Amino acid sequence: MKIFAVGMNYLEHNKELHGTLLNIEEPVIFTKADSALLTGGKPFFIPEYTQQCEYETELVVRICRLGRSIAPRWAHRYYDQVTVGIDFTARDLQQRLRAKGLPWELSKGFDGSAVIGEMQPLANYPDVQNLHFHLDRNGETVQRGHTADMMFKVDEIVSFISRFFTLKMGDLIYTGTPVGVGPVKEGDHLEGYLEGKKVLEFNVR
Repeated sequence: MKIFAVGMNYLEHNKELHGTLLNIEEPVIFTKADSALLTGGKPFFIPEYTQQCEYETELVVRICRLGRSIAPRWAHRYYDQVTVGIDFTARDLQQRLRAKGLPWELSKGFDGSAVIGEMQPLANYPDVQNLHFHLDRNGETVQRGHTADMMFKVDEIVSFISRFFTLKMGDLIYTGTPVGVGPVKEGDHLEGYLEGKKVLEFNVR
């Protein structure tokens, strides 16, 4: 099982991180180790090497069949479930690595950094590019997203990744986060919603 993620796929989040809108011509793809996956409502433990661990709430799709070099028009056939997930980021570590021109997987792919909610059949949703999702922290909504705002649509992302990696059943794609990322602290209670349905709930320790 592979975990892929897309960086800077929402314009306002792009601006939020960089202070300006970058000209991105292709999806920015990175991967997470399989040990990053955190399921079943298990608690997330903030790593000791970061003082600024931030949530990034995202729509996640699950690959349902083997595929390589998939044309965009057929990409919708290769995923069958969706949910809300969180791409946790050690932001201070990421900034230090970027400043040195180094890869920043250490700040993104660490154990437990890919939290995932309860998968929902894609058949329940008529249009994957018209889905609303949001994250509540301690009962207050802190981040909202609408998949219509993606710079690169889900089918484009699936097609692009398949040019470089063979997609296999069970692979996961985190499709990018909207504006509103923020830090977590010990004791926080996080809940993720897809089209108003709670699909994700866990505590931070």
